[in-house]
Amino acid sequence: MDTIETILSHRTIRKYKETPIEDAILKQILEAGFRTSTTGNMQVYSIIVTKEKEIKNKLWESHFKQDMVNQAPVILTFCADFNRFNKWCKLREAEPGYDNFLSFMTAAIDALIVSQTVAVAAESFGLGICYLGTTTYMTEKIINILHCPKGVIPITTLVIGYPDENPELVDRLPYEGIVHDEVYHDYSPEAINKIYSEKEALPLTAELLKENNVDNLAKVFTQYRYKKGDNMHFSKQLLSVLESQGFMNNA
Repeated sequence: MDTIETILSHRTIRKYKETPIEDAILKQILEAGFRTSTTGNMQVYSIIVTKEKEIKNKLWESHFKQDMVNQAPVILTFCADFNRFNKWCKLREAEPGYDNFLSFMTAAIDALIVSQTVAVAAESFGLGICYLGTTTYMTEKIINILHCPKGVIPITTLVIGYPDENPELVDRLPYEGIVHDEVYHDYSPEAINKIYSEKEALPLTAELLKENNVDNLAKVFTQYRYKKGDNMHFSKQLLSVLESQGFMNNA
């Protein structure tokens, strides 16, 4: 399967076979990630590979007990990591100045780009993947489980393995809803209605409205999936982690 076909046929996999991933294949997938674009060629990220059942079970707890964390043979945690780079600088008598929010953003962006390259590489081998957004909700617990030192913050997690399901492709917004020619063109109410019309007309949307007892899809997100109170709670937790891990020297 070529790269563009792999990308266009992406499916989120939540059920996995017990079949292990060969070490040679996993290494090749991860090394593909190393070729990803990176700020200043610093590669300020790390990838933690977890296969051990006991550690996976602790991660399962932290990731809201999603079964795929225990099912999949490999869990990959992508971390923003200035710990390694800072130590290298100090060993070379070069004083690092990367204890600030900008540096966190630099490393977080690096980690996210690498995670997507790894995801595409894994799918090219016939493996399935699923991103775990719960990583940023439970950062402090994951730091403790994976023994991350100061300067290292988990950003996202991929479960990977051989799929035990073949779900339908999920919907995506249309081209005109995402791409802006030359400069950003703000959305009129008419444009918003057009962009979201297909998503709102899906049978799945009708099921969600019934399940949550609301009259439109936006309310499913704001009242149930990603509520303001939850966003504020986890934001405070994440900011606290950034400070404790050494990324909030912004005076």
